[in-house]
Amino acid sequence: MTMNTESTDKTHSFAAQLKRHSVALISLSVAIIGLSYSTWRNELTEENRNIRYAAFELLLKLGDLQELVFYRHYDKDKKKGNARTGWHYVLMIQDFSSLVPKPMKQKSMLLKKVWTDNWQSLGKSDKSEKIISQAIDQARVTVIKILTQLE
Repeated sequence: MTMNTESTDKTHSFAAQLKRHSVALISLSVAIIGLSYSTWRNELTEENRNIRYAAFELLLKLGDLQELVFYRHYDKDKKKGNARTGWHYVLMIQDFSSLVPKPMKQKSMLLKKVWTDNWQSLGKSDKSEKIISQAIDQARVTVIKILTQLE
């Protein structure tokens, strides 16, 4: 009979301890859940910050490239419309596009191909300016869409 009493005391003792420490256990659970959420949210925030920074840099470089195209095509200014500088912008756009979601990577590859095919006739052919400007505009729209979709 003493065994039964010991068993009941152990069960009663465990239940009593659980009840006595329930606030601490609940607090620990809330702390672990809060820390997990906070860590997840910080990771997402950092990822969005990196994407946002790269996207703004892309918009700046796209604007610079568009300006170069205008100088080269409309003003026939080979200094401000230098093709070598254009290559610099195209390559920077491609580099920054690897830091943002996939659609921009595809647009930067298209822009590079369009630039490769048309930079030499820029300033001589309206078609070249239109094709390059369209590729720049498509990339710009894609970057803006990416920015608006960030959480």
